[in-house]
Amino acid sequence: MEVSCGLPPGPDFADLAVLAERLGYRRVWIYDSAPLWEDPFVHLALAAERTTRIGLGTAVLVPAERSVMAMAAAVAAIARISDGRFRACFGTGFTSRIAAGQRPMKLAALADYVTALRQLLAGRTAVADGQPVRMLHGPGLAGPRPLDVPIWLSVFGPKGAGLATEIADGVVGAPHPTLPTATIMSGTVLDPGEDPRSDRVLEAVGPWRVVDWHNAYAQGGAAAVDALPGGSAWRDALEALAPDGERHLLTFEGHVTHLPDRDRALLEHIDTRTFVGDPERIRRGLARLAGFGFREVVYTPAGPDIPRELTAFAGAAHNS
Repeated sequence: MEVSCGLPPGPDFADLAVLAERLGYRRVWIYDSAPLWEDPFVHLALAAERTTRIGLGTAVLVPAERSVMAMAAAVAAIARISDGRFRACFGTGFTSRIAAGQRPMKLAALADYVTALRQLLAGRTAVADGQPVRMLHGPGLAGPRPLDVPIWLSVFGPKGAGLATEIADGVVGAPHPTLPTATIMSGTVLDPGEDPRSDRVLEAVGPWRVVDWHNAYAQGGAAAVDALPGGSAWRDALEALAPDGERHLLTFEGHVTHLPDRDRALLEHIDTRTFVGDPERIRRGLARLAGFGFREVVYTPAGPDIPRELTAFAGAAHNS
């Protein structure tokens, strides 16, 4: 099973990609959400220029944030700069869409977008906004078409799996019966004798482990989040800061990277058992994922010391 890492686009992304390459990670995946982070393609280009072996991927691109033609041009650029190390993965944009006050894309819209993108990268004519479009880049202005860029989907459930079978080269999600599948996971390697609920551990895994409260509120509203431990107090703190029509601006604040005070109050309720432990425990967890059928695990470190997290996890994963 390939061991990769996932990171947000920000000022230190290229430095961390260089570190990840040195540590032996197979691929570095970059997040995409315009309300939360900088543009991923800028940081992919910087990382591609400074690395030579590590693969680059997106976890995951949101079609609704870019026209399909703009996406095709961006994908072509990263494929060229990285010398073929790029994998483009797309999803319906749950977090980024809700953070902008919109609903996630429908699977049918995702299918149409990815189909058109494939046509453009192949050098064919596609339809966008009711009009025929094609990549018109002249010689030397983009890689020659067809452009061979693997396209993956982040989808779940039978309908998502069926769509992936039709149009994707791989999946981020549940194990797929025919396509290679990656899974995203958070965690931290304990120092010798360290308590699994130490302050360092809570800071390192907390940003990812409080996502259940974010998603519950975004999907099910008050009743759903109130059913979780500490959920009512979390909701009260959020709702006191904004009127009803603007609460989507706060639901995902700090999402998977930072802990606002209301999220910090949830740390006593989060799980610190899964992928939190000594190196041997981490290796056993990775072996279980491989047994479930995952081809790749995307480790998503958080907290104040990302280099420490990447280094410790790579040491655990790569040493038997």
